[in-house]
Amino acid sequence: MSYEQSTAQPLTPENERLYSTLIHVGGIVIGVISPIIGYLLLKDRGVFVRDNARNALNFQITITIAAVVAYILTAISFGILFFLPLAVAVVNVVFSIIAAVAANRGEVYRYPLTIAFVK
Repeated sequence: MSYEQSTAQPLTPENERLYSTLIHVGGIVIGVISPIIGYLLLKDRGVFVRDNARNALNFQITITIAAVVAYILTAISFGILFFLPLAVAVVNVVFSIIAAVAANRGEVYRYPLTIAFVK
């Protein structure tokens, strides 16, 4: 019995744009899970989708850390800083939509103020 080593077929440019857009939008809905899945499953299928998934993953990790810090500060201040978690959520939605639109146009979006965890 011989087993052939399967290699992932490259995605078409249209599919790369589609998956990249979905990865960015998925960050709004399910947070860091969408970019993790996208990066792990699609990183070898195209440079464009890999770059977008990596950028989205780094951004969602940064947003997750910011949300945890915001909730801790809100708890410590007994609710005085109640707007911080909301501000983090708004930043996530706004920048994820901007990134999704850029990916749909065929551009790799670099999120501002993002820590590069995955290189």
